[in-house]
Amino acid sequence: MNNKELFEKSLKYVPGGVHSPVRSFKGLHTTPRFVNRGKGAFIWDEEGKDFIDFCMSFGPLIHGHQDPEIKEAIIKALDYGWTFGACEKYSLELAEYIVEKISFIEQIRFVNSGTEAVMTAVRLARGATGRSKIIKFNGCYHGHLDAMLIKAGSGLAGTAEASSKGVTEQQASDTLICELGNLAEVSQVFEEHKGQIAAIFIEPLPANNGLLVQELSFLQGLRDLCTKHNALLVFDEVISGFRIGFGGMAEKTGITPDLVTYGKIIGGGMPVGAVAGPKKFMELLAPIGPVYQAGTLSGNPVAMAAGLVNLKKLTKEAYVQLEQNTVNIVGIMKEWMDKNGFEDYQIVQYGSLFYPISTHNKLTTIKDLPANMGERFYKLFETFLNKGIYLAPNGYEVGFCSLAHGKEVQDELKNRLWK
Repeated sequence: MNNKELFEKSLKYVPGGVHSPVRSFKGLHTTPRFVNRGKGAFIWDEEGKDFIDFCMSFGPLIHGHQDPEIKEAIIKALDYGWTFGACEKYSLELAEYIVEKISFIEQIRFVNSGTEAVMTAVRLARGATGRSKIIKFNGCYHGHLDAMLIKAGSGLAGTAEASSKGVTEQQASDTLICELGNLAEVSQVFEEHKGQIAAIFIEPLPANNGLLVQELSFLQGLRDLCTKHNALLVFDEVISGFRIGFGGMAEKTGITPDLVTYGKIIGGGMPVGAVAGPKKFMELLAPIGPVYQAGTLSGNPVAMAAGLVNLKKLTKEAYVQLEQNTVNIVGIMKEWMDKNGFEDYQIVQYGSLFYPISTHNKLTTIKDLPANMGERFYKLFETFLNKGIYLAPNGYEVGFCSLAHGKEVQDELKNRLWK
């Protein structure tokens, strides 16, 4: 079956034909590509066409598809069994490796996704403080839990409303929305809700509504406000953790959060998430503390084995090469775009993340994104797709490079763009 036939069949059995909305080609003038396999920096669809992949499963595949050492670890783990629902050494080995290498983490609890990690962190922050309200920011995404599917209201600072049906007004009222970069607004919200705010949640590198690089002074200001008001600062590093550097943005900025959430890279491409922090907070979790959390498949041995090998391969030299790959890729793309009708675009790059956007304005908040970006992105996406270059099929999603995007892939990118 070709891509169109598969999608038509999928629409019959699956809502919208997809198991996650970011995989849909909604708004695009073409059909989703059904991926058959991946290897290195490439994917192949069911029709046999290959693409240079810059989605990389939305970030986890920092070594590329089917990295041989990670694949070997997965196969070896399968020889022992793929789930136990009991204590095992695999999660312990990964926990020890992470905790020993990241100075501000004393304990870690593995879960099954980034959303689940944030859900646990919200409950943990409320349990630690005895407070109900949290602050999040317009333009940051923290998974699809009710407390985070909230957008800014039309009233004063801190007002909010649900961004999804099925989220109650009560849930929305406990999440206070602020604008990125506006410390005065955050301070005002703390004053208006004295003694009620459990935590600030932020992506220290917001990468789900474009790539919105924040000023260090803003992130430090959030740290200071949380300390002043006895609230927790929670860094959502599901995307940036282990990608920007081993210690993520916390290491990069030198700012210590009270809790951090991880996902994606720590599973080596297998389903995983985690919440981590100092013992004084982590030991509030069940079975020794009053904050309940559980999961049948948490700490899955296959994911743990894959994640451990994945992280051990992330040396200082690997991060240098990863960023150089990205710089080269961005340069190749930008040179072609400037000469082929996309000169109004810039490509924002941070580490191994990049984001093509049809404006030359500095991007720090979602208000900086152009109104017509969807229409412009569709043209760029489909042009690239026809040349065998696969971006995430949504104008708000960032691109990911991997260690597999080396010189041969860069040369192939040049060939595909200019032929």
